[in-house]
Amino acid sequence: MTRVVPLGPRSLTALALVSAVGVIAFGWPFLAPPTSQVSAHAQDAPWLFAGLLVLLVAVVAATISESGLGPKAVAMLGVLAATGAALRPLGAGTAGLEPMFFLMVLSGRVLGPGFGFVLGSVTMFASALLTGGVGPWMPFQMLAMGWFTMGAGLLPGAGRLQGRMELVLLAAYGFLAAFAYGTVMNLAGWPFMGALASNVAFDPHAAVSANLARFIAYCAATSLGWDLGRALVTVALTVTLGPVILRALRRATRRAAFEAPVTFDAPAG
Repeated sequence: MTRVVPLGPRSLTALALVSAVGVIAFGWPFLAPPTSQVSAHAQDAPWLFAGLLVLLVAVVAATISESGLGPKAVAMLGVLAATGAALRPLGAGTAGLEPMFFLMVLSGRVLGPGFGFVLGSVTMFASALLTGGVGPWMPFQMLAMGWFTMGAGLLPGAGRLQGRMELVLLAAYGFLAAFAYGTVMNLAGWPFMGALASNVAFDPHAAVSANLARFIAYCAATSLGWDLGRALVTVALTVTLGPVILRALRRATRRAAFEAPVTFDAPAG
């Protein structure tokens, strides 16, 4: 399967770094002990992590571009990101109707994990600009969508598993990853609820197990229905539109010949 953006050593290092920071940014309520002073600065965390994540995502994108993101790949990245950004507002305000997720799954599958991570991040960035959703949550959305799309590129059977079985695999991944995306994004806001909902809010003095129970209750009460809608829409669109979109993406990739080296004919005479 064609890899538009091959992941070299520098790209892998940068991606591992931004992912590690992302894990800390999302999971610090479960990583910091109750006696840690991190909780005392909880209200500052969104802005601090936002600035750092924006810089690290920019480093990843720049590093990956140095490893082979040429004009043709940039053009495809722009088209897919613009399409995804345009699809996202279609479900704004409607529980779970988010059609952009199925496009991210199919694009990551065809074009690989490197391209997938860049595409997911850029799509969320473009969507935020389009909808006015720029805020401290945006870097978290960019990173989570980058992981979501990259995961599709890491699925097994690339190049040999096609047809109905591939659709089943992609639909199953989209279903589970839609819940994972919602759960991860819940972590971005849950620790800062304060006293708004004491039964499910993060308690900096509680044990990890107690906070985990609170977080599960928070997800069930606030986002389970939305995540289920997102998962079902992703599955439905993957099954119905998947064959057509996959063929179009693969045909476009072959015709663009991203990996073909540029050669020049010697002058006659």
